[in-house]
Amino acid sequence: MFYTLLIALTLASSCKLASKNDSSSNEVHNDSVVLKGPPSWILQGNVYEVNIRQYTAEGTFKAFEQHLDRLKDMGVQTLWFMPINPISVVDRKGALGSYYAVSNFTTINPDYGNLDDWKHLVQLSHDKGFKVIIDWVPNHTGGDHYWLKEHPDFYLKDSVTGKPVSQFDWTDTRKLDYHNTVLVDSMINCMKYWINETGIDGYRCDQAFLVGKGLLWKKCIGELKKIKPDLLMLAESEDAWMHEEGFDMSYPWKTFHATANIAAGRKSPLYLDTVRALIDSTFPANALLMYFTSNHDENSWNKADYGTMPGASHAPFAVLTQTYARSVPLIYSGQEEPFLDSISFFYKDTIHFAKYQRASFYKTLLELRKKHASLAADASFRKVDAGSPQQLYAYMREKGNDKILVILNLSAKETTVHLRDEACKGKPHNVFLMNEEDPTAMDWKIEPWGYVVYEY
Repeated sequence: MFYTLLIALTLASSCKLASKNDSSSNEVHNDSVVLKGPPSWILQGNVYEVNIRQYTAEGTFKAFEQHLDRLKDMGVQTLWFMPINPISVVDRKGALGSYYAVSNFTTINPDYGNLDDWKHLVQLSHDKGFKVIIDWVPNHTGGDHYWLKEHPDFYLKDSVTGKPVSQFDWTDTRKLDYHNTVLVDSMINCMKYWINETGIDGYRCDQAFLVGKGLLWKKCIGELKKIKPDLLMLAESEDAWMHEEGFDMSYPWKTFHATANIAAGRKSPLYLDTVRALIDSTFPANALLMYFTSNHDENSWNKADYGTMPGASHAPFAVLTQTYARSVPLIYSGQEEPFLDSISFFYKDTIHFAKYQRASFYKTLLELRKKHASLAADASFRKVDAGSPQQLYAYMREKGNDKILVILNLSAKETTVHLRDEACKGKPHNVFLMNEEDPTAMDWKIEPWGYVVYEY
């Protein structure tokens, strides 16, 4: 193979640019490499999204390290770091720019530290038992990425002006064109760099579906998983075809929007069944979904979850994310505090940690998930009739002889639980009240936004 080195800030941080004669551009990969299923380590795992810029007053990798022990104690398994790459200056939004307007795919944002700082953080995280995935922005580059000058053929052009185009209101970015096979191989090489050089465990791929079907992902994921077979690939997408391209996990946006509508009283819990039926009928059986009550987008632009699921309504939906069908739960930076404000996208806006009021709540759920195979993403799911379908949502998760019963009051009104399902009989352990009781022995009241989890 013949490559030319991309010009980067340092030799160590450069990735290889594929040439037009690179034979790998036409390489065919066996689908079994790509579609063998998610890595086993994520099935009972979880994801915690780290916003390095806003996490500490310093906004650096080194400053974040002081939080690793408490996150480990809370039960966090996988750390997802928002983009760690430098941000373009051309057409920059705000003082600091969007994390997703990348100026170089193989260097570190100097505001966060340097490559050695990043390697130290990854190694320290691994030593403490964490997995580490990073945010990747494949759909576009920032407005001054050096590819714009050195490889203008990598970009989609306006038919009239001939200039690279931006999508939507992302005026600080330029759209990449993956019909160019040299770009395909160059991007794959950049992604290989972070695995080989820093030992990361996976990627969360921003706006992955906008890259286009059949242009990048199947080849890319096949090659990356040859390097690291248990690599986790997470697509920011709710399109089922992303899993056919090789992604392990994707976004259940329809479910999130359903929960937000239920919290606002616009929908009943029954709407969750409609969405779940759609997912089950269109997604592969081994497709995992990352459930959340907030993330960086929903927090910054839509006031999640302090506005979309305010006060007590947060808790039952958080339980749902941790225990639902196909679920791998996400917790966003500051939710354990909770930090009840939007976090700026373009300016310094430090999250203030002091009380960690939700930490014990999350710890209970994360430890429960780790303990019980019935909460694995591939465990079975069955709805349970607990009465009041306009308010209550109940289900059983099972795997082998292990089972968990979840009963949620997804309404602002007290209601009565009437549970007679034979499979729910016995003396299971009430996880949050920490006692043993038969939930089927008699009818009982559940408070507004109440939640009960039983382990059998």
